Amino acid sequence: MPALDLSASSVDLTRTICDIPSVSGDETTLADAIEDALRDLPHLELYRDGDTIVARTNLGHDQRVVIAGHIDTVPINDNVPTRDVDVDGRAHIWGRGTVDMKAGVAVQLKLAAELADPRVDITWMWYDHEEVDADLNGLTRLSGTRPDLFAGDFAILGEPSDGAVEGGCNGNLRAIVRTHGVRSHSARAWIGENAIHKAAPILTRLAEYRPREVPVEGLVYREGLNAVRIGGGVAGNVIPDLCEVEVNYRFAPSRSPEEATRHVRDVFAGFDVEVVDIAAGARPGLDAPLAQEFVAAVGAAPRPKYGWTDVARFSALGVPAVNYGPGDPHLAHHDEERVPVDQILDVERGLRAWLTAS
Repeated sequence: MPALDLSASSVDLTRTICDIPSVSGDETTLADAIEDALRDLPHLELYRDGDTIVARTNLGHDQRVVIAGHIDTVPINDNVPTRDVDVDGRAHIWGRGTVDMKAGVAVQLKLAAELADPRVDITWMWYDHEEVDADLNGLTRLSGTRPDLFAGDFAILGEPSDGAVEGGCNGNLRAIVRTHGVRSHSARAWIGENAIHKAAPILTRLAEYRPREVPVEGLVYREGLNAVRIGGGVAGNVIPDLCEVEVNYRFAPSRSPEEATRHVRDVFAGFDVEVVDIAAGARPGLDAPLAQEFVAAVGAAPRPKYGWTDVARFSALGVPAVNYGPGDPHLAHHDEERVPVDQILDVERGLRAWLTAS
């Protein structure tokens, strides 16, 4: 098993963690290494559920912060092991997971090991299966077995935010919009009804759709409604009797899942619509006193998170949560994924300053 040296810099830790493959479903080696590195630290109480590791201080402080990060990545595509690269005169670490989100995990591990007496109690979480279906997510499992571990006054997800503070997140809905027809031989097309042709108005509505920009507690969230997949057809000589257009709706956190569902059904009125997946967004969470202290300490102007993240899980539990981590989210899952070295160090300094302030 590879060893993690938590006395190393967060930059070196990033390289080491990224060089341990942990594609969703194959996180055990990295989870074992994390558990082994933390096991003998006297200021932390350790708990493991599958490949999710939780470490907590219990110093009797009045406030508790939860700081979490996922340890899995999307599949590797010849971008492991990591390597050092220079981009426009700025040093980066290149490779799968550097942005999403092992640099954030490295910062969290470094601070978990060194902050034996923080100003608040801290629950550190490193969890598995974030990049796949929500029912496999380590936090889903943990919330069922140990819901008490989610208790806190504020939460931070180390998701890539370019070193800025990104409040809350958009909600996420996926739906299948179907058209139905009648099969026939393509040489006698007039006998059938072509379901693919009937899908043209669906695409027209999407092309003409104008997404909203929605202010929520001082941040402006951009929505989006897009076709992400289309399928239909039986054979090269058969008029198809079914066409399915999968659409993805990213909605502002001011809109509930029920409201989002109604909106999608209204847009595609007259069609067969099946919602297959939906997750609520999270409000910015920046009005909490701890959140305001955090923003002031790290010196990063808050902005909205457009993608869905697990901050929504904490928001649903009444725990205000933000995203704060190194890495450009535009490079998450990209084959040229890379994180600036100075950004890793800046995020570590920001968190350290806030967690140790008197």
